[in-house]
Amino acid sequence: MDFRYLELIQNVYPDLSIEEVAPNDIGQNNDVFIINHCYVFRFPKYKAGITGLKIETALLESIQHHATIPIPNPVYKSFEAMEVGKVFAGYKLIQGTPLWKEELVNIQDKNVLNGLATQLSAFLHALHSIPRKQIAHIFGHETREPGCEIKEWYAKIQNMLYPLMREDAREKVSRMFDAFLAKEKHLNIKQTLIHGDFGASNILWEADCCRISGIIDFGGSGLGDPAYDFAGILASYGEDFLSRCLHLYPDGLELLDRAIFYKKTFALQEALHGVEHNDREALENGIRDYR
Repeated sequence: MDFRYLELIQNVYPDLSIEEVAPNDIGQNNDVFIINHCYVFRFPKYKAGITGLKIETALLESIQHHATIPIPNPVYKSFEAMEVGKVFAGYKLIQGTPLWKEELVNIQDKNVLNGLATQLSAFLHALHSIPRKQIAHIFGHETREPGCEIKEWYAKIQNMLYPLMREDAREKVSRMFDAFLAKEKHLNIKQTLIHGDFGASNILWEADCCRISGIIDFGGSGLGDPAYDFAGILASYGEDFLSRCLHLYPDGLELLDRAIFYKKTFALQEALHGVEHNDREALENGIRDYR
């Protein structure tokens, strides 16, 4: 661990006794460390990540009592000097490991599968039901035009990715977006708070008791279409498990076609991220099937 990080923590929290520090290599945009086997500390690597971590921390503090599954609770934080190396957030480590698809498909007990689906659906329903006024101080009161973000994706894909794509791939993507945007109901979606990256890597479970133990990484959270979170479930676990979840979510089947659409955009979104952030690996991973 960089001595400067250790010194910063001790200066801000002198009563915290640090006995062991272990680096965690999962942080792409943050330096992440496990302290004393029980606390996770995140330090943004880039200036752009400082504001993001501050927003994520404020959100986590605001929604703690709404969460039906444990989420990070930032009990340690430093945002006095908004500079790289001087900003951090720390929370108690949530036990569990990511619920990968390979593990889910090996579960034969339908009661266990229903139990997992019930936990996830209840969590999302609680999250999506949080009143806008409760998070207005974080995301503001402004409401974007329905469908605006999807139109922006489409324009960026056409401008930035179409030159890299096969003709038939371009035509297929155009048909997909045109069909989605042609439906009025898709342009009048009630926005709610969403997790924004509700996939396997952020869903923790304890295999011995077959229970979801935590939901992590709210860095992509914001106002959006609740179907987007179910698209993460679809991408991670497939249609059968998505169906279980939607049947347990109020009026869940109304979200199905939108969830399928969003899932189909994930690779293109990754490619866009690659172009916009000069990340060659992300671009190649996202565009591979369209070249």
